[in-house]
Amino acid sequence: MKRAVVIGAGFGGLALAIRLQSAGVDTVLVEARDKPGGRAYYWERDGFTFDAGPTVITAPDALEELWALSGHRMADDVTLAPVNPFYRLSWPDGTSFDYSNDDAALAGEIAKLDPADIAGYRRFLDYSAGVYREGYEKLGHVPFLDLASMAKAAPELARYQAWRSVYSMVSSFVKNEKLREALSFHTLLIGGNPMTTSAIYALIHKLERDGGVWCALGGTNRLVDGMARLFERLGGVLRLGDPVIEIETLGERATGVVTKSGERFEADAVASNADLIHSYRDLLKGSRSAQRTAARLERKRFSPSVFLVHFGIKGTWPGIPHHMILFGPRYKGLLEDIYDHGVLSQDFSLYLHHPTVTDPSLAPEGHSTFYALAPVPHLGKFPVDWNEIAPVLEKRILDEVGRRLIPDIHERIVTKFSYAPNEFRDDLSAHLGSAFSLEPILSQSAWFRAHNRDGSIPNLYFVGAGTHPGAGIPGVVGSAKATAALMLEQGT
Repeated sequence: MKRAVVIGAGFGGLALAIRLQSAGVDTVLVEARDKPGGRAYYWERDGFTFDAGPTVITAPDALEELWALSGHRMADDVTLAPVNPFYRLSWPDGTSFDYSNDDAALAGEIAKLDPADIAGYRRFLDYSAGVYREGYEKLGHVPFLDLASMAKAAPELARYQAWRSVYSMVSSFVKNEKLREALSFHTLLIGGNPMTTSAIYALIHKLERDGGVWCALGGTNRLVDGMARLFERLGGVLRLGDPVIEIETLGERATGVVTKSGERFEADAVASNADLIHSYRDLLKGSRSAQRTAARLERKRFSPSVFLVHFGIKGTWPGIPHHMILFGPRYKGLLEDIYDHGVLSQDFSLYLHHPTVTDPSLAPEGHSTFYALAPVPHLGKFPVDWNEIAPVLEKRILDEVGRRLIPDIHERIVTKFSYAPNEFRDDLSAHLGSAFSLEPILSQSAWFRAHNRDGSIPNLYFVGAGTHPGAGIPGVVGSAKATAALMLEQGT
């Protein structure tokens, strides 16, 4: 393989392009938007820098590896800073829980909830370490192209009761309801319902304990920029602001892509980091096999969307940590409303991002940058006019942040804007406005997820949240490693 085209410069596309270019494959990375990053886009407004997300960086070694492939150091392009506590969890009754990998401090936090659960937590940690070893270290960057590969992994998955949910498994170790929520909420950050997502995803706890939680100074956008500069330094071509409108095929081969501007990039292989449904249904209109795949994928369950409120305010808030989870009065009921009923509830839970407590450069002096994120049903379950709903929900979310943390928040706001499911659909071609692609349930994991290589077009590949292993920075970077291995193997 001499030439490759990668569609979409999200984390998955960037990581794949870096791997290909590092291996000597001339690679063109084509991005529809004016900046790389995909879901990790950013805005600069009134002196504030707002990351669109993701903002929780874990598994830094997986990122460092991308630079090491060509003998470079990530630290030459990006500065990562540790975040501690990883998260502060807060409930409406005033209870708080600082979540970290400091054993003594964490034991103290658990004891505040229920001292009897300390021993149960340690057993959960052992379980998490086991599924981390089997699910992440062994399988996190291995493609599942056939049922045999799934059958090979099945005994270990069964050993760790993969058919159970994360919440169910956590509940078998600890009894306090708040601690159960504290140890199961992580799947929401990759689009999974803790009540239905496979217990294998409990590996996230071990992933964070071992690797820590980090942020990029200057924002997640600086990590994206560093990856883009590395790719171009290696000789790769990054084309921005020119959406791919067609993946061309001839017989059972992909031959290249055509962009909106009319430019055609020929290639020995094409890889898409674009939305799965968009890739198959829209970009491969000329392929009958692709249309059949699109119809099959459309029947799968997609993760919810999210509604974000970005706001820059007067004042600094050293008492509000970098990451907070503001739980609402309901946990299971709220999840059922989002995932099953397609209801926008009166109550909600929020992820609050406050990067200026770590990096004041993201706001003017004496000011702070925030965003509040609320999981909401995707457009297939909740097909409404978000232009009408957005201002109402925005105010409700700001009111809640004000009630619980910043009483005079409305008087302090300098700039604000929201981002809704319809914008995920329109800006990112995200099917149903989903924020995380396919929902990470057991029947949509590994071989049951979209494959890293198409089954009918052998030089067409996929990378990103919809492929194995799934969403989140470690997931999509892992998918890039799996896909790159297939492409380089095919090209030799």
